[in-house]
Amino acid sequence: MIPNVARILVLYYSVGGSVRRMAELIAEGVERVSGAEAKLRTVPKVSPVTQVAQPAVPPAGAPYCELDDLAECAGLALGSPTRFGNMAAPMKHFLDGTSAFWLKGTLAGKPACVFTSTASMHGGQETTLVSMMLPLLHHGMLIVGLPYTLAEMNATRTGGTPYGASHFAGIADDEPVTEAERSLCVAQGKRLAEIALRLAR
Repeated sequence: MIPNVARILVLYYSVGGSVRRMAELIAEGVERVSGAEAKLRTVPKVSPVTQVAQPAVPPAGAPYCELDDLAECAGLALGSPTRFGNMAAPMKHFLDGTSAFWLKGTLAGKPACVFTSTASMHGGQETTLVSMMLPLLHHGMLIVGLPYTLAEMNATRTGGTPYGASHFAGIADDEPVTEAERSLCVAQGKRLAEIALRLAR
C-alpha cells in the first residue's frame, strides 16, 4: 500500500455485468487523479434460507468487501442494479451491517457517490440512486453528484443523471455502455477522487 494516497472504495453488486463494468470505469476515473487509488470490492448474494449463499472468496472478479475496507476509505462509490426502483438486497444487507460505524461517526464527512443500471429506460434509475444515498446520508457522508457542466449530461440519450452515473442495459442486460455513459462514469470517479483529496488537505 502506498502511503499518503486517497483510497477510494468502489463497492458494487452486479448480476449481469453492467454494474461491474460501470464500477471499472469509475475506478478508471479515480486512477486518473494523482494521489488517488481505487479499490474495487463487491458483496455476496443473500439467501432466503439459513445457509451460506456464497463461498468466502468469490471465484472471479473483485473480492468481497470487508468492513475495514469501508472504514479506511477516503471516499466511496456505491453501485447496484435496480430492484423495483430500489437498491438490490445484497447491497442493502451489507449496509445494514454498518451500524457500528454510524454510532462512531466513522464515515461522517467522507465524500460518496452512487451509480446504477436498469433493464428499461424508465426502470427506476433515479429512485435507486436516491435509495442508495439514504444510508450514506445517515452516516453523515457528503453526496457527490454529476453536474450539468459535463457536456454528456445534456447529450446522453440513455443513462446519466445528476444523482449519479446510470446505464440502460436492456431486458437481456446486453446493451453495452454507451460512450456518453462511459464518459460520465469516468468523470464521476475523477470528481469523487478530487473531492476526497481536497477534503484530506
